[in-house]
Amino acid sequence: MGCRSSQWLQEAVSFAEEMGMNSLFFEKETKDTHAIVTAENDSSETGVKDAHSTATTGAQEASSFDKAAAEDTSFLEATEAEPAFLKREITLMATGDNLMHMGVVNAGIQADGSYDYSFLFEGISDFLEVADIKITNQEIILGGNELGFSGYPKFNAPTELGDAIAEAGYNVVLHASNHAADREVSGLLNCVSFWENHPEVLMVGIHKEPAESHDIPLLTIDDITFAILNYTYGPNLEVIPESVRGHLDMLCDWDRNTGYMDYTTINPQVLSDIEAAEEVADVVIVCPHWGTEYTPVPSSYQETFAEQMTQAGADLFIGTHPHVVQPVEWIESENGNRALCYYSLGNYVSTQKQGLCMLEAMAWVTFRATEDGVVISEEKTGAIPMVCHYKSGPVRAENVYLLENYTQEQADVHGIRAYGGVNLTLNDLQTWSEEILGQWVLTSDAVLEAEGEQ
Repeated sequence: MGCRSSQWLQEAVSFAEEMGMNSLFFEKETKDTHAIVTAENDSSETGVKDAHSTATTGAQEASSFDKAAAEDTSFLEATEAEPAFLKREITLMATGDNLMHMGVVNAGIQADGSYDYSFLFEGISDFLEVADIKITNQEIILGGNELGFSGYPKFNAPTELGDAIAEAGYNVVLHASNHAADREVSGLLNCVSFWENHPEVLMVGIHKEPAESHDIPLLTIDDITFAILNYTYGPNLEVIPESVRGHLDMLCDWDRNTGYMDYTTINPQVLSDIEAAEEVADVVIVCPHWGTEYTPVPSSYQETFAEQMTQAGADLFIGTHPHVVQPVEWIESENGNRALCYYSLGNYVSTQKQGLCMLEAMAWVTFRATEDGVVISEEKTGAIPMVCHYKSGPVRAENVYLLENYTQEQADVHGIRAYGGVNLTLNDLQTWSEEILGQWVLTSDAVLEAEGEQ
């Protein structure tokens, strides 16, 4: 809006108020246009026009503007200059499998018999406070406390874990895993119903109704829209039951007549979903539950699927399932698309007996929004190594620590020594971290100080 029109408008309003008229309201519309919206106690079109006419007459008598200026009503269509694009950064953090062995479940029992799992996330609270998108992989179904709790091979975890996840600040929870159907479809549906109590958390990977499996889950941060897709290679069954189909998002294909799984072929629906997501989102994140357990290198089918999904339009992969950390790398497809792939973050909590399972990673990704689109800022993106620590006698989960703060004294009393017979050392953990993550390792200071500067 020009300066002259603004001055004229201000004088007109002042005159109207002196004449005892109803005051005018001037509001900025959602677009860059300004207009008179309504008059107090007179919302009719005639009332607005009459008030404007009186104000115009008063302005002609009271101001020194010439007739042409007084009759100028071009301010009704005037536009402000387009504001400069605000460059900004959005951060994502993701942690691995919440693998609820009974040593983790029982660690949450309180003196009064209730369950509390808030302690599991105390070690990463600083990161949860500053990240914008916070993803956790809920490996184990929250199938309903009335079904009882159990560990391997047919898991079921307390819903109080879900409450702790929400209270810790996570806003995305992944549920497409090989254990999603451990308590059959009834446990899966109970889990979906539980998350309805936490609308602040976007739960993905399982569905109450099969028709919902075609929906694209979206999360918007600072006007940037993220699609977050979650798929599992299968439900620990060679044949996927009809009762589960459509309730669990599948990464691998299967025979639609017999239900037999085909673990070497990607589900065509995955590629269709990614293409659809690319139409409605600025960034497409795919969280595949895939890979070979206890193997710190990606399998050939992980690499093939990653390339296929990149070609379809995926921008970022957050992988889970192998229970160990796997490398981070850029994927480039034949059509020129590029995506960053975290093949596996390993576990977040567990009481497994393999030493390599005690090393885990937190993904940290910084997106930069520019006039040309949203890109990943490589200098502020990587993986923060962590250590899952539990005690023995009895086996109980204790906490998760940053590897940079972990000590040999802590390794000396790690429960894996007695429970798994593993002589875990700090040097082992540091060596594995360097070999697997290499140049992608980030320190906590690099992340938290950068966030504090924004």
